[in-house]
Amino acid sequence: MSAGTERGARMARELEGHLGWLDSFTGAALGVLSVASGIYTYLGVSTLLDGDGAMKAFAAIAYSVAVSTGIFVFWSYMMRLFPAMQTRRSRMGLLGAMGLGSLAIVAMSSWLNAAALAGAAAVEQHLAETVQDYQGSLERAHEIAISAQGLERDVARVRQSFEDLSEQEAAGTLSGLAGRGAVFRVLRQKSAELTALESQIAAQGPLVDSAFAEGNALLSRMRALTVEPGPVEGRSVEFSEQAVQLAGIITRLRQLSVAPLVDRAAQDLAASVVLPELDGQTEENRTSQSATISSVLEVLQQRAATLQTAAAEVIAMPPPAESTYTPISAADAVILYARNFIPSWAGAIAIDLLPAVLVLIVAITQGLIREGREGAAIEDTMTISELRAALHAARGIDRELIEPPQPVAGPETGVPPPEVPRREAAE
Repeated sequence: MSAGTERGARMARELEGHLGWLDSFTGAALGVLSVASGIYTYLGVSTLLDGDGAMKAFAAIAYSVAVSTGIFVFWSYMMRLFPAMQTRRSRMGLLGAMGLGSLAIVAMSSWLNAAALAGAAAVEQHLAETVQDYQGSLERAHEIAISAQGLERDVARVRQSFEDLSEQEAAGTLSGLAGRGAVFRVLRQKSAELTALESQIAAQGPLVDSAFAEGNALLSRMRALTVEPGPVEGRSVEFSEQAVQLAGIITRLRQLSVAPLVDRAAQDLAASVVLPELDGQTEENRTSQSATISSVLEVLQQRAATLQTAAAEVIAMPPPAESTYTPISAADAVILYARNFIPSWAGAIAIDLLPAVLVLIVAITQGLIREGREGAAIEDTMTISELRAALHAARGIDRELIEPPQPVAGPETGVPPPEVPRREAAE
């Protein structure tokens, strides 16, 4: 035998010794991993089952025991069969089976393990994300309402312009007729309408501020619920109640916007004009009043268009996004926010798929053992126990070949049975 073949045989014997020692506790290690995975699976599946009491516990235990058994049996099969495969086709077939089994294990166990490890944190993440959504909606609704309140300045400016025109008419610098005639009454009519609109807008201001302050208080409580100690299920219930109230406040803020009111008032401002009877003493005076009223109506159209444009800009602002809190289980939350809990997912999958590494290690070692035995004679690869068994069998064969067979004692053969010493017979 060459030196290389001798080294290979020696390496093969050494590796076989190591595998024999490792195989003594490999089954126990697989059992521990399977039981650990089953415990975390029990914790995860408990969050999905409805109801309470013995039936829920029994169902969760049954599922976790089934998972533990399946994991143990699957990896035991792989540990024994995969390293023994010597052809490429058989190895690829079992490798595909191992991949399919690994996917099944992830589907039935790993995601529940992740839910047990990070389920509460994932639900808290969901609550925090929901708070951010509600905060954005509240701020957007408040922004639109404040922008609508800003229309009060536009209304006040138009009102002031009509009041100034009415004062000019009273002084006689507008139509040339001093006093409170037909032109004065038209200007005062529109000034009074704008004053009423301005008062309505001003009355909405405290309501907007109150609703926004109430919404911020609810947001503060919702933020506190996301980080408070204790079971997340109870906090989720209170969080849901706060979210319903906050959604109502956001809707109220949207309704408090006065932009639609200003738009309708601007349309009525030009469309509904009650023309008074011309009270000029002469035809010339009445003609002058009519011409002034026509000019006032043109100015009225321009001011109404300006108010409509300002109101349309507020109305065109994108409304706040619809925010709705949807209660979610720990198992669903850990999937929805999986990117934020990669370490937990890695641990949950590793506890189930770690035996795959052991299978590959044993397969590589078995391959090296077979490679080391190639080219070596059988007598060079035999162990002491195998050599002893072979020698014992060889001696037995030699005795059968050298010694003739002895006839069996009995009446048929006529051979008397061997005499037994009296002492041994007595015994």
